Amino acid sequence: MADSTGGVLKLSNQDQRRREAKRRFRENLPLLSLFVPVLLFYLIFKYVPMFGAIMAFKTYNFTDGILHSPWIGLGNFEILFNNPQTLNIIRNTLVLSVLNIVVGFPIPILLAILLNEVRTQWFKKWVQTLVYLPHFFSWVIVGGIVVTMFAEQNGIVNALLEGMTGQTFPFLYDEGSWIAIFLGAGIWKEAGFSTIIFLAAITGIDPSLYEAASMDGASKWRQIISITLPGISATIVLLLILQMGSVMSVGFDPVYVLQNSGVYNVSEVISTYIYKVGIQGGQFSLTSAMGLFESIVGFVLVFSANVVARRFGNGLW
Repeated sequence: MADSTGGVLKLSNQDQRRREAKRRFRENLPLLSLFVPVLLFYLIFKYVPMFGAIMAFKTYNFTDGILHSPWIGLGNFEILFNNPQTLNIIRNTLVLSVLNIVVGFPIPILLAILLNEVRTQWFKKWVQTLVYLPHFFSWVIVGGIVVTMFAEQNGIVNALLEGMTGQTFPFLYDEGSWIAIFLGAGIWKEAGFSTIIFLAAITGIDPSLYEAASMDGASKWRQIISITLPGISATIVLLLILQMGSVMSVGFDPVYVLQNSGVYNVSEVISTYIYKVGIQGGQFSLTSAMGLFESIVGFVLVFSANVVARRFGNGLW
């Protein structure tokens, strides 16, 4: 009799949970419907195109299509990695990506900490607006600004340099200066967006921690080291893991806009190679192999970064 009663109660509890779940679903249905366009976007433009990765193992042509084009297995990968140019392209991609992370990643953190210490609200708002504004510029506009500033003949910087030294310098055609300009343009354009994320994380830190530290005689520097940075460490790790996934993908727009023949040896990356050889040259299978290689390396880097982060208690999953 006790077992029968226990079974009935258990069944009754399960029914209540089901009814509660259905009630919550009906209540949240309007909110869930807002997620449908996002879901469709990722299905149509992110997941369905993954089917095209099969071209990396075929000799694709328009007549036979993706399914019926001749299968060659790893032939495209052999062609890629037997080509010395491919190794140079991968090296350029890695160098520019790693420099972007090493140089560009700490800048928004520093900006967020500095802005958090500003007590004059109107100044703080103006600075936030100015550093965030370039995020809305396209890379075509940014490229035009860079050329206007650093062009050898009519550039603002070279005009000042010529006035002081009597000589000009080919900033956009020298490999070292081109890399510095590329990194600087990227930081100027995107640092403001990441700064807002870190500022939001800083506002989530309990103010009483700063008050207690101040009463104990801790300086601003000590408060930043002992309270601010640990307080936003989870956000830092999360964004760093996400950025690790794009190590093999510098981005087409910034490189293509600033690229020229004089710096081809350091500026030709995977994305520009895929555009020139795949789209312009019609070698779709070859560049599909390159794109698949890029995606696999990005996945491995994200997974590895997450494993390392979890050892410190801040993994993405």
